Amino acid sequence: MAMNTGFKSQCVPTYRILTQNQINTIHYATLELLETIGVKVMDAEAIDMMADAGCRIKKDNIVRIPNYLVEECIRSAPSRITLYNRMGEEAMLLEGNKTYFGMGTDLIKTWDVETGVLRDSRLSDVANAARIADDLEEIDFLGSYALPYDSPTNLMYIDSFKAQLENSTKPIFYTAAGMEDIKIINDMAAAVMGGKKALREKPIHIHYAEPLTPLLHSSGAIQKLFFCADNAAPVNYTPGMMSGASAPVTLAGAVTVGNAEALSGVVLHQLRAKGAPIISGFGMSTLDMKTSTCSYGCPEYRLALSACCDLYHYYGIPMWGTAGASDSNCIDQQAGMEWAMSLLMAGLDGANLVHDIAYMGQGLVGSPAALVMNAEIISYVRRVIKGFDIDPEHIGMDVIREVGPQGAFISTGHTMKFFKQEHWQPRLCNRTNPDLWEKMGSKTWGDNAAQKAINILHNHKPEPLPEKIQEALDAIRAGALTDLDGKQFEA
Repeated sequence: MAMNTGFKSQCVPTYRILTQNQINTIHYATLELLETIGVKVMDAEAIDMMADAGCRIKKDNIVRIPNYLVEECIRSAPSRITLYNRMGEEAMLLEGNKTYFGMGTDLIKTWDVETGVLRDSRLSDVANAARIADDLEEIDFLGSYALPYDSPTNLMYIDSFKAQLENSTKPIFYTAAGMEDIKIINDMAAAVMGGKKALREKPIHIHYAEPLTPLLHSSGAIQKLFFCADNAAPVNYTPGMMSGASAPVTLAGAVTVGNAEALSGVVLHQLRAKGAPIISGFGMSTLDMKTSTCSYGCPEYRLALSACCDLYHYYGIPMWGTAGASDSNCIDQQAGMEWAMSLLMAGLDGANLVHDIAYMGQGLVGSPAALVMNAEIISYVRRVIKGFDIDPEHIGMDVIREVGPQGAFISTGHTMKFFKQEHWQPRLCNRTNPDLWEKMGSKTWGDNAAQKAINILHNHKPEPLPEKIQEALDAIRAGALTDLDGKQFEA
């Protein structure tokens, strides 16, 4: 019998932007930058720790990091991070090319799905986004999506986290203004999971913090990074550069600076707690020279993130990404184009933690309908990256022989067996003919998405928190209001 040596039956699309030689070039340039230029570290505790590890401390808090230390910390960072839902079930395994999609945070404007009005975001928008995400299987994790202006200023992040816990079981990607609220948020997560030890064993949240471009780690960011390291809490510590403004205008230069910022964050984190879970990488928007705005939907962002994925797959560190983000201020053709292109590229890149889906207006505007639309695009993307099988059963020569020329395949058992897994079935996109579409009200994809969002908000009931846990969260929030009222958070 003949053997087809090395044959793989599964055919999947593959994509990478950097060759191994190009990865080496960027990596060596990053090491040179960190060892000869260094980064500014605005925290005395961190500087002492880095000096003890062999870094050279220069004036003005400049820290130069030796090559060997960077590579030691890359090796000590874990290559896989497991996230759980609040039921204690495994929800995401960040490793390799596994890709998970979820929301971002802190959008200041929301398109009201009921009235169609663009207004300031409210706490109800955080809850609504969580409930919609809870219902949509394509959304793997939560973010606040909105920044609630009707919450007390000092409680915005705490109220947002609580609202997400109350309206979904999914893992939460969250931001915090400073050490005061990150501790309270961690206490809330621990209350849900049965204590801090249980939370360490089964983390349900990922904190997002970032250095400042170019090449600066603020004391506030470092202290939050250290808190996560000390508590074995997954942290996403990634810079957000603007090419042509806070980073070089050339993509190669911006990627090198961003990688240096990210890897110096890995060094800080791993020196604090070797093996603690960290998600790394970098993002790179561009400064639009005509409008002086930060472009979030530009192709350069996608190219930089593709390079980031190639680098961090090489490093073996779970990586951050963004997708489903548009510069359009509303749901329109531009938004659809930028959402789809970015989500497809993120899926092909194999980024592990892809957030900011359904963003509009340079990361300022959200919409419940946009969340539903992005979920459908993610479903499409997952069908593409799934590929298809090439083996005797899927080729189906016996079926083809049986049907023969001018026959029909619709009634065969082969079709019944495979059509659901082979053919993608949209929930919202139109596949009716024009006459029937008109009779059904000539509804657009956006109309269907808005109606589905409304239906979810009216009908979907998330798994409620146990009464005792709800009472514990209410008490923690009440204590935070008492403790934090009138305080200003650390920038």
